Amino acid sequence: MELSITKETLHFKKPARTSRGEYSLHEMYLITITDKATGKRGIGELAPLPDLSCDRNAYPDIPEVKRLAEKALPSVLNGTWPDDMLSYPALRFALESAVAEARGENLKEKISIPINGLVWMSSFEDMLEQVKVKMAIGFRCIKLKIGAIDWEKEIELIRYVRSCFPKEELQLRVDANGAFSPEWAMDRLIELAKYDIHSIEQPIRQGQWDEMARLCKESPLAIALDEEMIGVNNPEEKEKLLDTIHPQYIVLKPTMHGGLSGTREWIDLANKRGINSWITSALESNIGLRSIALLAESVYGPNITFPQGLGTGQLFTDNIENNIHIEGANIVVE
Repeated sequence: MELSITKETLHFKKPARTSRGEYSLHEMYLITITDKATGKRGIGELAPLPDLSCDRNAYPDIPEVKRLAEKALPSVLNGTWPDDMLSYPALRFALESAVAEARGENLKEKISIPINGLVWMSSFEDMLEQVKVKMAIGFRCIKLKIGAIDWEKEIELIRYVRSCFPKEELQLRVDANGAFSPEWAMDRLIELAKYDIHSIEQPIRQGQWDEMARLCKESPLAIALDEEMIGVNNPEEKEKLLDTIHPQYIVLKPTMHGGLSGTREWIDLANKRGINSWITSALESNIGLRSIALLAESVYGPNITFPQGLGTGQLFTDNIENNIHIEGANIVVE
């Protein structure tokens, strides 16, 4: 196998805003693996998020990426990952994706996966307009990013959306990105529960296991872990986290949560504990999105009905063509 690396930058149509800040650029390395015997090649996306990924500072330049990739590649070719590199999930995702494609493992019939419509943090008026656009397209599951504008405005938006679309017509998810304080998180969960919210992702910041466990046990609405799992990379730590907190859901981002194989490991451990899951993207380009969509189809089967979080490729002005696109409320891979 031959390895090469390039660096690319994509541009957001408008800044992607979360409770941690906002992104206007998507910087990534593309790792290309070529099978010299067959001529087949695969491309993987290496793009940790600056404020979130545990390996966000591990890839300063192409020479360092190449050094790390060459070190890990023999293990990936054998279906494993080096124990001393578990803290490099973004690299693991990129290499596993590239190798799978170079080997022809990603060649499938056309697949179509339902996704949630993502509404980014913004002004009340802009978020409401985003909801209306998503509903007009045909989305029946919408995720609202909350925690960055006035709480009363956010509740007003949720109240309005629910008054227009009952739970039978629209599944509402919210993602707080850790914005709530443990002291008043339960009050907000109780208030949110009035509007038939399906689930809330990461209500409080990660690292507060006892507080999160209490919320998961007492909350009137389901809690999904997301950032909580970042940096938890070996099986023993994963088991300890799930057994301590025992959430209703976990939300997997392969770039952050251990690549393709690490994500499967999380899901297997969760399933054994009666914890449900779904897979989502972490602002990847179409290169990464394609790999994540194929992973979701492989994990959950060809007839997925539960919406996944795979629509972020629409955010860029200059995305990379990769036989993947959105049709209505589905992501389609050909």
